[in-house]
Amino acid sequence: MNAAQNTSMDGSSGPKRRHWVMGVAGGAVLAGMALSWWRSQVSRLSPAAEQLLWSSQFEQPDGSPLALETCRGRPLVINFWATWCPPCVEEMPLLDRFFQQNSSKGWQIVGIAIDQPSAVRRFLAAQPVHYPIALGGLNGNHLGRQLGNETGSLPYTLVLDARGHVMQQKLGRLDAQDIQKWT
Repeated sequence: MNAAQNTSMDGSSGPKRRHWVMGVAGGAVLAGMALSWWRSQVSRLSPAAEQLLWSSQFEQPDGSPLALETCRGRPLVINFWATWCPPCVEEMPLLDRFFQQNSSKGWQIVGIAIDQPSAVRRFLAAQPVHYPIALGGLNGNHLGRQLGNETGSLPYTLVLDARGHVMQQKLGRLDAQDIQKWT
C-alpha cells in the first residue's frame, strides 16, 4: 500500500484519524483541567450541613466535651478516621506535624474517630497527637456524610477557611502535597 492509499479498515484516512484522536485527547485534557479547577474552588456548605457542623458536640477520649462551635472563625481541618484504617493511621503524623507548625497561626485540626471509644483510647495512648480527637461514633459518621463524604469511607478530610468555606475535600490518605495547599 503506498502513501496515497493510506486508509484504515474503516475507510478513514490516516491524517484524519490522527486529527480526530488528537482532538478527543485534547478535549479530555481540557475537561480534566476544568474539573480540577472546579474542585479547587472555595465553596460553601449547605445551610443544613453548616448548622449541623457548628452544633455538633462530641466527647473526647478523656471524657471532656468538644463543641465544634468553639472552632468557628479560624481555619479548621476536620479529619474523619478510625484506628482500623491503615491510610488513616499513616496520615496522622502529617496532620500532627501540620498542627504543631501552624496552630500558632490560628489553624485548628479536629480528628473525628469513627471507632469504638476503647480502641481510640488505646491507640492514642500508644500514638498520641497534639490536636483534639472527638469520639464520633454514628453521629460522626452522619456528620461526615452531611459534609460531603456520601459513601462514609475513611479517611475523609475537610478543610475550611476562617469563614467556614470549604477549601478542600479529600477522600483517601492525605500526602504532603495536599497539606501544602492549605497555607
